[in-house]
Amino acid sequence: MTKTLVAIIASAGIGFAAEVPKVLPIGSDLPSFSLPGIDGKTHTEADYADSKILCIIFTSNHCPDSVAVATRMEAIHQDYKDKGIALVAVSANNPASLRPDELSYSIYGDSFEEMKPFAESNGWTLPYLYDGETQAFATACGAQSTPHVFVFDSERKLRYTGRLDDARRASGPVDKSYLRDAFDALLAGEEIETPTTRSFGCSTKWLFKVADVEAAEKAWKETPITLEELDTELAKKLKANKSGNLRMINFWSTTCGPCVAEFPDLVATYRRFQNRNFDFISISLDPTEDKAKVEKFLQSRSAALGKRTAPSLKKEGRTSNNYLWTGSNPDELAEAIYPEWTGALPLTLLIAPDGEIIHVLNEEIEISELTEKILEALK
Repeated sequence: MTKTLVAIIASAGIGFAAEVPKVLPIGSDLPSFSLPGIDGKTHTEADYADSKILCIIFTSNHCPDSVAVATRMEAIHQDYKDKGIALVAVSANNPASLRPDELSYSIYGDSFEEMKPFAESNGWTLPYLYDGETQAFATACGAQSTPHVFVFDSERKLRYTGRLDDARRASGPVDKSYLRDAFDALLAGEEIETPTTRSFGCSTKWLFKVADVEAAEKAWKETPITLEELDTELAKKLKANKSGNLRMINFWSTTCGPCVAEFPDLVATYRRFQNRNFDFISISLDPTEDKAKVEKFLQSRSAALGKRTAPSLKKEGRTSNNYLWTGSNPDELAEAIYPEWTGALPLTLLIAPDGEIIHVLNEEIEISELTEKILEALK
């Protein structure tokens, strides 16, 4: 699908960056743009012609730095909108250029469809535009990261570029706001004391990064899975969770329709959070004589072990993230991990590092609910 996306853009004669573009120099003219907004309208520079100052902030839905500044952006918009300043947010990330593990700090990805709920969740009244399809505007500006600020004066000359402030991901009052200082100086007809700073945040997800994502996807699918036997004593260790990670355990079977249907989402969830303190353990309730069948299923669903999780296995003296229950009595498994389990499959548990069960899904998972619970637990 990603190759098709690039091919469509190329066949349409639309150019996109083949490497990271340079930041637009101070004094440069505002590049023209025509971009769709979450309000259903197409926005151009002409829509902001009456504003004394036009501020463009390249941002995203997924980056923790963008998430951290989202409410500060709206506060600045509210404080300066009646002073002749237009603050416009632009998402230039292409969702096909993000690996799953780059989405571990927000419930939202960087698709156009997810921009509106992201904006609403942060109380935005400022415009939010999408440049992720061709990235022409971001390329012209040289947007390095999310967020990256560009401030243009009344003649639409670039007067400031860089970060909003020095608060980074901290909450509370901001000691130094380069953006507010730039606005105040321009409104007073003065020179900006610090016209350039380094932007700080996740790198822009350029279209040329699609190839890297495809390579990572191929490598993951080719990673061999492992499957070990599970007895009562090991089950108790899994529940005790001395790994230091938030743990997701799933009880499943190859003969359970909902189990099979939800399993790709469980793997995707693990891949999303694999670089944080998170692990995933699958426990098959298939008959022991069906071990080969279980292995084939796990490999087909790419239920591999991420490199960041491997050390926690060693810490617990384990060798796999996938298990096949070998006991004759499933009551023993239930008593070892979750005594309230009725025996119905699938069952998914979130277990804190101290062994406390903090969330239970007794039926097929709802991916957004699960993601929210994981993000809440990982704060």
